[in-house]
Amino acid sequence: MNLSAFKQQPAVRRFRSIVGLESNTTGHLEKLISGLGAFLGILAVVVTSSLAMGGTPNLLVVASMGASAVLIFAVPHGPLSQPWAVWGSHTLAALIGVTCARWVPHMLLAAALAVGVSVSAMYFARCIHPPGGATALAAVIGGPAVTHLGYGYLLNPVWFNVAALFTVGVLFNALFPWRRYPHHFSRAKRVNIDTADEAGVSLTHEDFAYAISHMKSFVDVSTDVLSELFEHAVQHSEKEGLHPQTLTVGSFYSNGQVGYRWCVRELLDMSLVTPYKDSATQQVIYKNVAGANLYDTGLSSAEAFKRWARYEVVKKDGHWIPVAQPGHH
Repeated sequence: MNLSAFKQQPAVRRFRSIVGLESNTTGHLEKLISGLGAFLGILAVVVTSSLAMGGTPNLLVVASMGASAVLIFAVPHGPLSQPWAVWGSHTLAALIGVTCARWVPHMLLAAALAVGVSVSAMYFARCIHPPGGATALAAVIGGPAVTHLGYGYLLNPVWFNVAALFTVGVLFNALFPWRRYPHHFSRAKRVNIDTADEAGVSLTHEDFAYAISHMKSFVDVSTDVLSELFEHAVQHSEKEGLHPQTLTVGSFYSNGQVGYRWCVRELLDMSLVTPYKDSATQQVIYKNVAGANLYDTGLSSAEAFKRWARYEVVKKDGHWIPVAQPGHH
């Protein structure tokens, strides 16, 4: 039995699923590029720290930078690797860690409290970045050299280290079109929503597997998870009403598309081109407030706008949520 056939055995596949041993389709070149990037990133951290300390970089290098390097160079498009996640997490963790070290007398309790509070703080600040936990821990158990720094620990070494690593991350990943960092600069050209096919798409498990296998950079999500998310999205979609019957100035409407075709428009104004209340002659002015063609404004007939809009939406906790339609729950 060859290796490929062995991997397809039910027991082997179940074991791989349980332990989280996913099949990695990333190419060998990408793996080497990630390693080279991490090398250059940490080299920059060490060199800048050495210059700051006059030849003793070990005192001003935060060990958590090694973990940040893994994310920035191996998973440059992951949400945990983006600028706010990196800068925000290390900043919060450093502040919390130093505070716990200063005001909690028992070191073991201070260490646990620093990491625990940092995790919650990162959640609330929307900057989850696992290495931040290590930054908080180092502020407590780093020894006299770190304790002596006090809140200066935030500036040097933390900010100095992050700045060096982040700079290399931006410059190095810019050399490879498929690895642009931050992820915002790697996004495909957006589809013009006015010319996009609005008929919708039908995606399958195989489609997700194909898409992941053809991404040149590492994707921090499995095909099974993507399929599960899609299934939940479909179930949610089936509960929503289709196309609003009436329009309200000041309300927001979504076209219900996915990917770069998705768009939310704010209805700015409605006017009549005749003195009669005939919806066929009614015009609307709108502005794109999310998704495709962001900030563009336009004019269309009310009927055309209704055909474009799938449902009314409201923004809640940073997300656009469909407004419940009569008869739907």
